[in-house]
Amino acid sequence: QVQLVESGGGLVQAGGSLRLSCQAFGGPLVDYAVGWIRQAPGKEREAVSCVSSSDDSTWYLDSVKGRFTIIRDYAKKTVYLQMNSLKPEDTAVYFCATDRVSTSCGTVIDYNTWGLGTQVTVSS
Repeated sequence: QVQLVESGGGLVQAGGSLRLSCQAFGGPLVDYAVGWIRQAPGKEREAVSCVSSSDDSTWYLDSVKGRFTIIRDYAKKTVYLQMNSLKPEDTAVYFCATDRVSTSCGTVIDYNTWGLGTQVTVSS
């Protein structure tokens, strides 16, 4: 059973940076498309970014473009989300996820493997 584990969340002031990490235990991760999804209190989950394994193409939510960067490290078998210029509206629990089938973000229909999430809190 593959388990995803996120880390790197925390409390940061607006304008600050955090780097989230996503690692898999019990199976591969970097072989598939991997997404970062967030959920703020009282709101639905929202896809933030995705990186394909087929061609390393990336996708970003409009509101994070230019501020967030998704990075796949094949050697460390880890997917990172570098978050810069953080805003209070970025406050949420951040999850990494994969469907363990798709190699392209464009073909992911529904993620079926999720981590437990890491809390990101941005103070104003």
